[in-house]
This record gives sequence, C-alpha cells and structure tokens, in this order.
Amino acid sequence: MARQASPPATVLPGAALAVLSAVSFGIATPVVALAGRGVGPLSTAALLYLGACLSGFFQLALRACSQLALRAGSIHGFGLRRTHLARLALIAFFGAAVAPTLLAWGLQRAGATTGSLLLNLEAMFTVLLARAFYREPIGSRVIVALTLMLLAGAVLAMDSAGSRGLGWSVSGALAIAAATLAWAVDNTLTRPLSEQDPVSVVAVKATLGAGLTGALALLLRETAPRAHSALVLLACGATGYGLSLRLYLLAQRRIGAARTGSIFALAPFVGAAVAWALGARTAGALTAVSAALFGAGVYLHLTERHRHRHVHQLLEHEHAHQHDDGHHFHVHQPPVVGWHTHRHRHDRIEHDHEHAPDVHHDHDHDHGDGHDRDGGSASGPR
Repeated sequence: MARQASPPATVLPGAALAVLSAVSFGIATPVVALAGRGVGPLSTAALLYLGACLSGFFQLALRACSQLALRAGSIHGFGLRRTHLARLALIAFFGAAVAPTLLAWGLQRAGATTGSLLLNLEAMFTVLLARAFYREPIGSRVIVALTLMLLAGAVLAMDSAGSRGLGWSVSGALAIAAATLAWAVDNTLTRPLSEQDPVSVVAVKATLGAGLTGALALLLRETAPRAHSALVLLACGATGYGLSLRLYLLAQRRIGAARTGSIFALAPFVGAAVAWALGARTAGALTAVSAALFGAGVYLHLTERHRHRHVHQLLEHEHAHQHDDGHHFHVHQPPVVGWHTHRHRHDRIEHDHEHAPDVHHDHDHDHGDGHDRDGGSASGPR
C-alpha cells in the first residue's frame, strides 16, 4: 500500500469562499432592482452577464503568461476542452439567460426586499439536486443548518409582509422562485467543472449568456437602458455575478455542491440588509431573530467536521491541484508551487482525515455495513 498521510483538508476554507460568494451576490441583488427599473428583463440579464464577461476576459488577459499552457483541443487556451461545450451551453442557458431574466422580471414586481428573501429557495433546490445527482452526504448538521437558514428567510418574509410599503406580486414571487430553481440546476451542472479554471468557466458562461439574452432583447425591441443604469448593471455583473461565480466554483471544488449551495443561502439576508440601507425600510423587529438564525446556520457550516477512514483506489485524471493537500505526491522538475493542472496519477492510499465531498472524496456513506464505497468505515458529518 502507498504512503499514508493526514492532509489538512477542512471545510472552513471552502465555507469561507462560499460566504464571500454569497455576500458578493447578495449586495448586487437590491442594486439590480433599483438600476433595472424601466429596463427590460432580457436587457438587464444581458448587461449583467456582459459585465461578468468583461471581468472574466480582463482577468484572463492579465495572466496571459500564467502557468496554464495552451494545449490541443482546448477552447482558446482556456484549459476547457471541446467536450465541455455542451455542459457550458446548458449552464449558460439556465444560469446566465433563464435565471437572471426571471429574476429581473420578478424584482420589478415583487420589490428588492421580497426578491432578496425569496432567493433562499436556491439553497434548498441546490442541496436536493446535489443529493439526487451526486450522492453528496447530507448529515444532520447540514440539515439543521439549512433548516435554520430557511426559517430565517421565512421570518424575514413575515416581517416584511407585516410592514407597510412592501410591494408584493404573486407573479413576481413565482418568477423569482423559478429563477432560484434555474440557478440550482446551473449549480448542479457546474459541479463537474469546479476543477477547471474558474475564470475560464466564468468567461465562457457569461459570453454565451450575454449573447443569447442580448440577441433576444434586440429581437423583441426592449427599451434600451440609460447610460447610468447600464453602467451600474455592468458593475453588478462584474462583481455580483462574475466574481461571485468564481468564488462559488472555488468553494464547490473544496466542499461540494450541496454545502456550497446551503451556505450561499446567506445571500438573501445580505440582499435584504442592503435593500434596507438603500431605503427599502420594510424590515421590523423580527430581523434580529432572522439574523440570529442565519448566524447559527453559518456557524454550523463553518465548524462542520467530516472524518472517517477511507481508501483511494488507483486513479489517473486531470484537475487543478496543489501539492500540500496530502493527495498529490508526484514531483515536478523544476518544482511547481501553487495551483496548477495537468494529467497525473494517484497510487492506492488509505488514510483517515477530515474531508469534504471534493473530487478525491466522491464516495458513498453508510451502506448498512459500516463501510463506504471505497472501503473505509463511514460516519456522517458531525
């Protein structure tokens, strides 16, 4: 058997990235609601993802001489292969066309605060889809954390519904709920790409999404936005969509789709707080209760520990990796430091350490015989 190791693979770094992604997206939502007034939903979506597109290509240009080498079969040297095109097209359709268009349409009818709160549904849909399609282990701690976050959103919604001046529309609410489902599908489809270069994924997804929604907006002759609104929406796209997606992909790489999606439920609370600061004073006394529930949910995620003895079988694959995680022992000449990608081989290894459902720990749990699929004794998140 190959060497043993106890890598420092905890949930905390990935959870922190998910929190930053949620904050970035949450801040953008009420700003989009304000800047998008009088702007067609397709035009709004196109400007948001054009901003994400420009941000992605700017980052790619800055690191043109980076260690990601151009190789045959890649898409413009992005490190993405032609085999990824179909998945990227679906991701762009659901996440960069359908979802933002529905969100923009719904925000104009349901308001910034209500719209922000309804985004809680994305976490629930993402967790369920990640469990259904990737068999990600969902222990009692994650279930309690997600329940607390959903309760927090419900409390905020009750608080807002009881306040004066809250715009409410059933059609707007349903549109935003449908947007969260589309983004949950996007999150689920994106998980296999989390090991690819995140900036490249953002750039390609945003380009396809902006092109599709922009073409439809022109075809349907939507009202063109004013220069100021367009600039604000572009900025929101660069940060709340481009940067947020990059952080989201990095989080998925470390802790999987379900946990990333659940922690991302912090975004609605951030959005509601920003909406309040911008003048949507619909929040009342129950906001403090909601904040406590959200805080408890995030704490449960940040302090989650999942550990059991498990076996990694002989494997050869390609993905972004570092050499300080206890799973990559191959040698480079000259030495390589930091994140890089190339095809490499893993010998069989058995060890016991904290881990999350990343690319190296995609094993089943609790089959009734005390062992997971790879041969290790199983215990759920604790």
